Amino acid sequence: MINLLVKSRKPLGKKAYGSIPHLPGSRLGPGDSHIDPGQAIIATHKKRDRHDLIIVQEKLDGSNVAVAKINGEIHALSRAGYLAVTSPFLQHHYFAVWVKENESRFSNLLKENERICGEWLALAHGTRYNLTHEPFVPFDLITGIERVNYETFEKRVSEYDFTIPHLLSIGDPLPIEGMMEKIETSGHGALEAVEGAIWRIERRGKVDFLTKFVRHDKQDGKYFPEITGKEDVWNVDVRRWKG
Repeated sequence: MINLLVKSRKPLGKKAYGSIPHLPGSRLGPGDSHIDPGQAIIATHKKRDRHDLIIVQEKLDGSNVAVAKINGEIHALSRAGYLAVTSPFLQHHYFAVWVKENESRFSNLLKENERICGEWLALAHGTRYNLTHEPFVPFDLITGIERVNYETFEKRVSEYDFTIPHLLSIGDPLPIEGMMEKIETSGHGALEAVEGAIWRIERRGKVDFLTKFVRHDKQDGKYFPEITGKEDVWNVDVRRWKG
């Protein structure tokens, strides 16, 4: 039995990851919001000056999770910041097992009070994947409240053989129309239309803001049992985690 004090604890004392505002024309979900129009222009049409760097990556359709290093210990977390082993969802329990299997990788990767956030693709949500890599795809490395820039992030995670979201563009702004052309082929084995992309805008080596675009025909959670009336659909063989 998990102690109730442990069950209610958030090791970080907060959410593991916040929300990313949408570009104009993106499909909004409950509680979502659009980014400032000026920021949208920077991401998709015109940089402020040479100090802006725009990185655009394929948006993945899984569960947002994190791994944190606190007091030298590795913790698998849900997006809300709770321990994954206390989640009501089986996919997060499998994530906790997978993190335990890879504990030495995370311990070597992470510094104290850092967390790596990413997409857990083991369970099909609204997109099926024929994965050619492990089911955890990191997209952000955060120290305290500050995101590590893309160059540093890529260098550090590559040392431990993590696969990051497919890079669509780096350098200049990328219009939504150009992004849609680039996601016609998924970099992660999506078996249906890729849902969109994430824009990361950096300035003078620091992350300034993030924004995203989600296509309007995207159906959230269409493979969930409560929608299909069938069993969970897994993108990977989960038998080894059932224990």
